Amino acid sequence: MNIIMNTINILGINISNFNKKQILKKIEYFLADNDQHQIVTPNPEFLLQAGKDEEFFYILNKADLAVPDGIGLKFAAWAMNKNIYRYTGVDLVKDILRELRIKNYELRIAVVNWKDGLSNKKDIEKVLREKYPDLRFMVVDVDREIGNWIPQNIAGGNLVNFQPDILFVALGAPWQEKWIYHNLPKLPSVKIAIGVGGAFDFLIGKIKRAPKFLRALGLEWLWRIFNQPAGKRLWRIKRIYSAVIIFPWKFFKWRLICPFLYRPNVACLLYKKENNRYKILLAERRNEPGHWQLPQGGTDGEDLMTAGARELSEEIDCDKFRPIACFSNLWKYKFDKKVGKYKTKRHTGYKGQKQGLFIAEFIGKDEDIKINFWDHSDWKWVDSKNLINTIHLKRKKATEIFLEKFNEVIK
Repeated sequence: MNIIMNTINILGINISNFNKKQILKKIEYFLADNDQHQIVTPNPEFLLQAGKDEEFFYILNKADLAVPDGIGLKFAAWAMNKNIYRYTGVDLVKDILRELRIKNYELRIAVVNWKDGLSNKKDIEKVLREKYPDLRFMVVDVDREIGNWIPQNIAGGNLVNFQPDILFVALGAPWQEKWIYHNLPKLPSVKIAIGVGGAFDFLIGKIKRAPKFLRALGLEWLWRIFNQPAGKRLWRIKRIYSAVIIFPWKFFKWRLICPFLYRPNVACLLYKKENNRYKILLAERRNEPGHWQLPQGGTDGEDLMTAGARELSEEIDCDKFRPIACFSNLWKYKFDKKVGKYKTKRHTGYKGQKQGLFIAEFIGKDEDIKINFWDHSDWKWVDSKNLINTIHLKRKKATEIFLEKFNEVIK
């Protein structure tokens, strides 16, 4: 069965708009095909985190299914005259396991669990044996702070040899989503991988769920505050504050204020001198082969010099450059079909962008440069005299201005 993708975009993140039956049918379809699929369960905190973490933003929008988990997303959809079905992570896990048991699928389940979380490997193994005695499963505890994990070397068993069909990753966001994105190709047997956060804490009973009437009213957050251990109550209040106060403000601004504003942006001109010639770094947009441009990004409220240095280091994963100069308000443009108003970009909602320029000299080696994968697919050095001929057509006018400023600086 193939279900046409139906999404609603909130703060630049595409949220799947299916009911419970459609979601389970979609999962059943994923299990039947020969591809690998990542499922995410975004809530308001996910969207706020994605606004600060471009890799997380990219991964959320690359997911095959984004099941809304958080009453705030439902309220946001209502404000857009739409309705979405909220499906909590714990209910999703329970329903998947229940469907496997009812339909007697011969599938293997693996759980990757944070070793310092509330529930450990033994807790999860116990509840799975008791509630799903016929289930074939493996549980491994891992440290979520160690970067790109190698599944073959995870303590507690070899996931590759176990050949799981479904993978639940309980590391919390954004670690679990990044873990899945980077490791799913290393686990070829996995058809579906889902970040489930604290779902197993609820299944085990270490966290009690709110009564159904509170869940229906969207007041589960209040229940969690009063039932949180005293030592973690402040942590919970901070999370609730983000979801209940910060998220509505961000949504209001995105929906009603940003369309009248230009997003502050900085273009980054990184150069090196080689054989008495100046070379300038260009990056190729990931979703547009042949679209070469200067690295750029939002200033996020910082001054131009600070924002330029931060953005450049994020774009090339390297800080081996020396800031030279910066210029503000050099170029302004509106988003339209020609310029490209991408629905899944973080700046969605703005009228356009106003650009400044950050100029820096590269003092490292080429092998130090590792262009970020979520924005770009490649990079190269271009002779400054060939820059305008190489840059993408819709970037030429702005780049001509930037190049003039660069020539003034290096004289």
